[in-house]
Amino acid sequence: MRGRALLFLLSLWALAMIVPDLARVIRPLGAFGFYANNDGLVYDVTGPFADKAQSPAARAGLHVGDHIDLQRMRCQDFDSERCAGILAAIGGIQFVVPGRNITLYLEPNGDQPARNVMLTAEARPSNWLARTMLVLTQLAGIAVVLAAAWLVYTRPGPMSWGFFLYAVWFNPGQAYEFYAQLQKWPIALLAQNLAASIAQAAGYAGLLLFVMRAPADISDPAWRPYERALPFLAAAIAIAIISSYAAVFGFKTEMLMRATILFGLVVSLAAVAILLMRRRSLSPKDNQRLRWVLWGCLIGLPAFVLADLLEYTTISQSAGIGFVLSEDVVSLLYLINGILFLFAFEAIRRNRVVSVSIPLRRVTLLALTLSVPALLLHHEADHIQEALNIPSWSWWLVGAAVLFVIGRLHHAAAELAERYFNRDVDRAERNVGKQILHANTAEDVDKLLSDGVAEALSLSSAATFRRTEHGFRRHNAEIGWDAAAIHNLALDDGATRSLLDGKNVMISEADAQAAGFPAGLEGPLLAV
Repeated sequence: MRGRALLFLLSLWALAMIVPDLARVIRPLGAFGFYANNDGLVYDVTGPFADKAQSPAARAGLHVGDHIDLQRMRCQDFDSERCAGILAAIGGIQFVVPGRNITLYLEPNGDQPARNVMLTAEARPSNWLARTMLVLTQLAGIAVVLAAAWLVYTRPGPMSWGFFLYAVWFNPGQAYEFYAQLQKWPIALLAQNLAASIAQAAGYAGLLLFVMRAPADISDPAWRPYERALPFLAAAIAIAIISSYAAVFGFKTEMLMRATILFGLVVSLAAVAILLMRRRSLSPKDNQRLRWVLWGCLIGLPAFVLADLLEYTTISQSAGIGFVLSEDVVSLLYLINGILFLFAFEAIRRNRVVSVSIPLRRVTLLALTLSVPALLLHHEADHIQEALNIPSWSWWLVGAAVLFVIGRLHHAAAELAERYFNRDVDRAERNVGKQILHANTAEDVDKLLSDGVAEALSLSSAATFRRTEHGFRRHNAEIGWDAAAIHNLALDDGATRSLLDGKNVMISEADAQAAGFPAGLEGPLLAV
């Protein structure tokens, strides 16, 4: 009972962080027009605005290379405007309530003496592409939290709890609106940062616990010492993340902030390494399920770490890259992270899964068809709107039309990809067809239909049941079906009628067991 109560409270908290961001679809948040890191270094005075002329920070005389005086702005009185200001000013991307005022205390910089700069947040520029990506990421985030909670509710255990703890913090959803509103109460925002640090550390540990036990939630004796060490690892990471917030008390913590985000990269590499090592000890069925988790980690984890590094630190400037990701491109990276949750959810939910290559190709194509317009149009959308001079509400129609076109492009690209990747299967179909035309007996046809298909699709088992006056009967011993296996197709009347009508029938594990079909990996899934 206490576990379900905790599950409910954590799910509510996770949803409370990401659901409010849907309001940004209608009413964008504001920005001061500059970005500063956790050392107080101002590394951008344009921010989300198109140029310096539109940026409140640039118009007020703020320059790249200025340093915020962290000591003068540090939190001493938790309800003061100064404390609220430092919480909003540092740490990378800014999202604040429009109209919010802030006074920056700047250190001397070259010929310029120490000075104060007053700024008023203005609405961030937005367009239909950013709004579309925002809707997609928030819906994906909500779906991830609910799906992970459902797994814990239906299959409680260390594995599902680990997956849920990771989903609470690392889901694709964004929480800018939630944090912008909390800036009105600095002590509440500090408490949220403390809780978030613990949640982030628990998420890292939860991911490692999940990959040590997936997909069957079985504790391998070889991994138990590492499982017992996870609480200590989570505590160390939580302390480091909490320490990175010491910038609001006057300490420079940019390197610590980078290190805490790089923890994600280390954990990601560790998770992939664990999955690769565990594959050797699993059954073929669980190995196939684990491949879904592995590919989800390979795609989703790097996307999330990259988005965090480029959004919240100045590592790109230090490396000489010198750019800040636009909001819609960052949203795309977070959305790609949702692939991890989708694949992991399927691997846990289903006892058996098919090859990961088909959904992987489709998801990759979807990401490409979304990323191309995101990369090309995120700077051009505002210029297009000015050129056409149409009302803002009409962009909903434009966005719907663009989504339709993207959907059709994805469908066409998926069909082309399937045609390319399935060419071996198509060739096998033609070859089997030619061999059937030259078969001498019905038994030869049965054998070709079962063994030929099994070879083309790399199946563990396949059998041919020939229709007779008494139903469907198997006459041969085929792959996975020896002579002792059942010879008469024993499905329920509804499934038999569907087969007689030429319709496909899915066979559940319970139906296969009741019919006396082969068990385990050789158990049939589909009747055609």
